[in-house]
Amino acid sequence: MTSTPPAGTPRGGHPGPLAGLRVIDMSTSYAGPTAAMYLADLGADVVKVERPRTGDDARTWGPPFVDGESAWFASANRNKRSIALDVASPAGRDVLDRLLASADVFIQNVLPSKLERLGLVPEAVLDRHPHLIYCAMSGFGIDGPARDQPGYDLAAQARSGLMSVTGAKGGSPQRVSTALSDIVTGMCAALAISAAVVRQRAEGVGEIIDVSLLDSDLALMAPRIASFLAGDPEPAPSGGTDSVLAVYQTFPTADREIVVAIGNDAMWRRFCTAIGLDQLAADPALATNDGRRRDRARITEQIATVLVTRPALEWTSLLAGAGVPTSLVQSLGEVVADPQVVARDSVLPVPGTPGLNGVRSPFRLRSIPQPRNERFPQLGADSVDVLAELGLSPDEIGSLTEAGTVGAPPVDSRGNATDGQ
Repeated sequence: MTSTPPAGTPRGGHPGPLAGLRVIDMSTSYAGPTAAMYLADLGADVVKVERPRTGDDARTWGPPFVDGESAWFASANRNKRSIALDVASPAGRDVLDRLLASADVFIQNVLPSKLERLGLVPEAVLDRHPHLIYCAMSGFGIDGPARDQPGYDLAAQARSGLMSVTGAKGGSPQRVSTALSDIVTGMCAALAISAAVVRQRAEGVGEIIDVSLLDSDLALMAPRIASFLAGDPEPAPSGGTDSVLAVYQTFPTADREIVVAIGNDAMWRRFCTAIGLDQLAADPALATNDGRRRDRARITEQIATVLVTRPALEWTSLLAGAGVPTSLVQSLGEVVADPQVVARDSVLPVPGTPGLNGVRSPFRLRSIPQPRNERFPQLGADSVDVLAELGLSPDEIGSLTEAGTVGAPPVDSRGNATDGQ
């Protein structure tokens, strides 16, 4: 007789290192769900708490939609269960408190002023549940003058200075065109939570974790801020040509752009020899990065004159052979077909919905040879099961559902849940 694998067991039967960890995720949009998804990828049992009827805001983000499902939502919500719960009602808050009593981690991204109305201020929650790891995710942090301002990726990129150094030379500041702040904030939250879990398991104590989009983007800007405070001029958009390293930028070739990343002096000499600019390799004024930075304009002009004479693939093959970091500037169509991406199974198809995909977490554990990859949950699909796990009777669950406090998917004539709500 075979036993049922524990929650958090991926394909291949290897439970993740966070198996047995119970996470209540009341966050919406992208940063919080990303943090919870990474914990789920590592084996945690994540219960996603959503509003009845509407659910997480990201369920409506699109197009694209595949069979009515948002590609954005699908990419941040695998390996979770969903309970639809009206936490604005007293009965809903009572259920949430019972969920927290059963949990190890609580993630939320509610504005601090609303937390007070809901009775979910971190200190108050830990007074009731001292074992709990409470992760508050926000745009700008749980204190300071901007604490109650709603935060989104665009605002964080602008406020952190990240946009001020991004864009074409002489052009307007530009946003990095992905959910950069949200994804990095999710990673930071997952890191801090995992660290707190180590102590929780050893000592049985909880923690309050404060993670914000602004702080994450400031961390991304750390080298630029440090350089500015050390005397570098105020940076401006440069098309990526102002790196501390020289040469470290894009170049046109005969057919498309490539990047060249010169990380040290020996690499510089190999690069010059490979492309036939031995005179630059022999120039003592360019022997160090400091010298190359001072003469960046002259040497990049000479390099560009050479690289434009041959196709990109010829150059990337030649430079790779010389031990010089280089790459085509790939489109997404090329990225998903890249042999390295394919070999590492980096794109994860969503089970049951052809056309929906996620991206594998940016870490590989030898103990988990195949990633956990369960389909994102339908809104409220697990409400009944989760409430039953808390010890609520069928009559109590029925009363909460009839009152609209809990949302659950409709059932067929056999009592099986069907899609939708």
